[in-house]
Amino acid sequence: MTAATWPALVDLFGPAGASNGCWCQYWLLGPGYHRRPRVQNRDDLQRSVLSGPPPGLLAVDGAGTALAWCRVGPRSELGWLDRRPASAPVDDRPVWSVSCFYVRRDARRQGWTSVLVDAAVEHARRHDAPAVEACPVDTAIPGATRNLFPGVASVFLRAGFTEVARRVPDRPVLRRELQR
Repeated sequence: MTAATWPALVDLFGPAGASNGCWCQYWLLGPGYHRRPRVQNRDDLQRSVLSGPPPGLLAVDGAGTALAWCRVGPRSELGWLDRRPASAPVDDRPVWSVSCFYVRRDARRQGWTSVLVDAAVEHARRHDAPAVEACPVDTAIPGATRNLFPGVASVFLRAGFTEVARRVPDRPVLRRELQR
């Protein structure tokens, strides 16, 4: 994600800003993102993109159309993760977190989340993260939420993540070690 690809992200998220105007601010603000004007959420994400380092990764096709997005970065930047029992820290390591996905409607079920998980792991590795975590939805659990913006556990498990905690039945904390 760069300033040059910002217009592609805006196109991907659409005028509503993806996920009810969140603009990928949920893990920073919690439900408070709903109480702000959507344009403020958009502007905050744009400021983050412009000031760097990039708050996420964007999958773009050969024509420059954004197909999918994921937020990835130091967990310490995502304060709302710590406030939720399901995603509270497992330990005090400075892990990175893959916390959010959005895939263009006509690109869904084509493996873009897997591509972004792999890219997020490599991105974190290049920035010397000791490990990468996620708190995705375990869709194999009866009654699991259908709100899949944090990703699906099976995608992370196929990418080499292992379960390190489970405080809520459908939300495991998964981790992939990068440095030993």
